[in-house]
Amino acid sequence: MTDINSLAEQLIPYYSHFKVSERLLFTGHSHQAWPDVALDGQKEYFFDSARYVDKKWELAEQKTEILRNYLRDFYDDPGGFYCREESTHILFVSWLSSLDLRNKPKIISTDREFHSLFRQLHRLGEEGLEMVWVPTDPDESFSNRIIEEIDDRTSAIMLSRVYFETSLINSHLSEIAKAAKAHSIPMLIDDYHGTNVVPMSIRKEGLEHCFILTGGYKYLQWGEANCFLRFPKDCEYRPAITGWFASFSSLDKPRSKDPVEYDYSNQRFASATYDPSSQYRAAKVVEFFKEQGLTPEVLRSQYIQKVELLKNHFLDKKFNSETIRLTHNRPLEENGGFLSLTSPYAREIQAKLLERNVFTDARGQMLRFGPAPYTTSGQIESAIIQLNETLNEM
Repeated sequence: MTDINSLAEQLIPYYSHFKVSERLLFTGHSHQAWPDVALDGQKEYFFDSARYVDKKWELAEQKTEILRNYLRDFYDDPGGFYCREESTHILFVSWLSSLDLRNKPKIISTDREFHSLFRQLHRLGEEGLEMVWVPTDPDESFSNRIIEEIDDRTSAIMLSRVYFETSLINSHLSEIAKAAKAHSIPMLIDDYHGTNVVPMSIRKEGLEHCFILTGGYKYLQWGEANCFLRFPKDCEYRPAITGWFASFSSLDKPRSKDPVEYDYSNQRFASATYDPSSQYRAAKVVEFFKEQGLTPEVLRSQYIQKVELLKNHFLDKKFNSETIRLTHNRPLEENGGFLSLTSPYAREIQAKLLERNVFTDARGQMLRFGPAPYTTSGQIESAIIQLNETLNEM
C-alpha cells in the first residue's frame, strides 16, 4: 500500500500549472487538476493541425484509440466498443433514441441519478414517458425493488455504479443485469464516479451485455470532451438521433430512401465533427499515469486512505450533527472517491470555503470533499480545519 504523502510528493512537481501544492483542491470528484503534460498534448494538436490540415483526422483517431484501450484495460473488457463524444448527455440521448419507447414507454431508474440523466428523463416524462424512480434505500432490498418493476412495457433500466451525492457503491449491478438480460431489457450504467476509483471486471461481473457511460472530467484527469459509451460488439441499435460520424462507410454512396446505415464500429452512437484537442491532451495523461505507476489498484488504495483520513479528521472535530454530519456510516470499502457530508447549509458552507480558497462543491444538502492522487495528508487536515473555522463563523 503506497503511502499518501510518498505518492503525492512524487506527483506534485508534475502539476505546476494547477499549483496543487499551493491550494486546497477538493473537487477531485468533479474536476481534477491536469498534469503539465496535458499542455504538451494541446500544443501537439495545434502543430498537427497546422502541418497536416485535413489529414489530421487519422492522427486524432489514434489518440482516441489510446483512450479506448485505457478503458478496456480498466474494465477488463477486450470485447467492448467505446463510442467517443463531447459529453455523456450526447451519448445518453443518442442511446435513448435507439429504444422502442413508443411500444415500451416504461423506464426504470433510481432516486440517486446524476442531474443530466434525471433532467432529461423528467422532461420526457412530461411528454408521456413512464418513469419509475426506485429509492436506493434501504439497500438490502434495492435489487428486488428494481427487478419487481420489470414488465413487458419496460424499455430500459438506468442506474449508477457510484452515487454522485453519497459516494456509495451500488453492489447490486450483477444481479440486476442478470434479470434485465433474462427479460431482454437493456441496462445503462453511469460510471462517471467509478472509473479510476473502484476497479471492476466487466467479464467477472457478467456485464458484457450492458451499456456503460463514463467520462474524463473527474478521476481520469482527461478534462472536458472525453466521454464514452461502452456497448457490446453485437449491438445493432439504430439511434434516431444520429450524426454522420456514425457511418463513414456510407458517405460516398448515392442518397436513397433505403434505411439509414450504421457502421459496425465504435462510433455507432456518435454525432458529428468535434475538436480533437481534448483527446490529444488525454492521451498524454494516459501515458503519464502509466509512467507514474497509477494503476487501478494504487488509485483505489489512495482514495480509501484519503477518504478515511478526511472522515477521521471530521469526526475528531465533533461537529453538531444538526449542522453537519456524515451522509452515511457504511464501511469505506463501500465508498467511492469522495467524502459526502450532509448539512442544511451545504451551499453556504461551500461558498464560504471558497472564499478561503478551499475548493469543494455542494449538491442540495450534500457537501462533497474529493481528494486526488496529488493530495497530501497535511492538505486533508487543513481542509477540515478550514471547515471548522468556517462553521464557527456562521
